[in-house]
Amino acid sequence: MAGVRTAIAVATAVASAIVLGGRSLLVHQAAIARRRIGKPLGEQSLVADRVWKRSLDGRPIELLLLGDSLAAGLGAEHRKETLGGRIAKGLAKRMQCPVRLRTAAVVGSESSALAGQLDDLPGDYRADVAVIVVGGNDVTHTIPPSAAAERLEQAIIRLRDAGTAVVVGTCPDLGTLQPVPQPLRALMSRMSRRLALEQTKVAWRTGAVPVDLRQVLGPTFHDQPDEMFSLDRFHPSAAGYRATADALLPAVLTALESRGVSVAPPRTALDI
Repeated sequence: MAGVRTAIAVATAVASAIVLGGRSLLVHQAAIARRRIGKPLGEQSLVADRVWKRSLDGRPIELLLLGDSLAAGLGAEHRKETLGGRIAKGLAKRMQCPVRLRTAAVVGSESSALAGQLDDLPGDYRADVAVIVVGGNDVTHTIPPSAAAERLEQAIIRLRDAGTAVVVGTCPDLGTLQPVPQPLRALMSRMSRRLALEQTKVAWRTGAVPVDLRQVLGPTFHDQPDEMFSLDRFHPSAAGYRATADALLPAVLTALESRGVSVAPPRTALDI
């Protein structure tokens, strides 16, 4: 019996050493990633809020962007290249009416910041459709997926109760970030996948329209990092934001239709 207890104690000590060693390795690799990425883009995104395609007829559609640096458009060199600018332009072209963009997203935000972003909106403001892109900072700050998803759910419910259609771009695949060394990158990929699944469940449960950015964009960002990422190799480039907007726009149209907003059919060559 004493021999068994000794063997168990030795096995436990070895396992603990492996865990501690693995944790130390991940902490070290996280420090390497932070040094490699740095902050060459700063922490302020371009201001793209305006009425897009003002020359078109009709009441402007109110478009709201919530979330983190991706939603804010950090990395874009021109406001028309931000995620909000690209979605607004595409939506205006499809709907053939102006689109007024309001960006409440803040660089560095976790899901817990969504409530504050909504609180900071004017009391009389009502969006026709809101696009939420959040989750990357929850992963890097090791926020439990269930907690992050709960904060997202609360934000969606507030928006839906106010009559706003909601689109959720789920957490991108952080495994595409080349500056992050292995095995930390693989771990972040698994963590972002788990959060994206939780976000998808919340979206369906609350009547929002989810877009799986990991599945739709992950392969492209993985295979074309030089084109899809900006200077810091962490945030999207103009091409990356174009791809992200193209992935989200169909869901924005679907969400608007669910709220009774008439969506015009796509124009054909004969219409031009």
